[in-house]
Amino acid sequence: MQTADFVTTVFDGKSNPAKVTVAFTMALNAVKAGHSAMLLLMVEAVELGLPDACIGMDIDKPFEPVADLLKAYLEGGGRIGICSACMIHNGFTADQMVPEYEIVTAPEVVQFLMAAKGSLQLT
Repeated sequence: MQTADFVTTVFDGKSNPAKVTVAFTMALNAVKAGHSAMLLLMVEAVELGLPDACIGMDIDKPFEPVADLLKAYLEGGGRIGICSACMIHNGFTADQMVPEYEIVTAPEVVQFLMAAKGSLQLT
């Protein structure tokens, strides 16, 4: 498993676009600063692993729409991890998720956080 310098965990999904926006903004800024980054979707945030799930999430200026943040983050080399237990608990399967996203286990989440040089945890 490849760890990352900066790890962002986000627990909220579409029901809390402000937290999602902040998580994606900070993860993108880590990538822009030259750090490797992993954005971990946990609890309700696993719904953001579905294709096009971020379209329409926009809390307005000074923030960018989440779909734009996500696109720039991925283009910059950022990675998305989806908590497997949270995914299953919320009724989703790996086949439903964006194929490029990584399905991660609880021990892997711990390893990501322990190996990170910095983290942001939005609960």
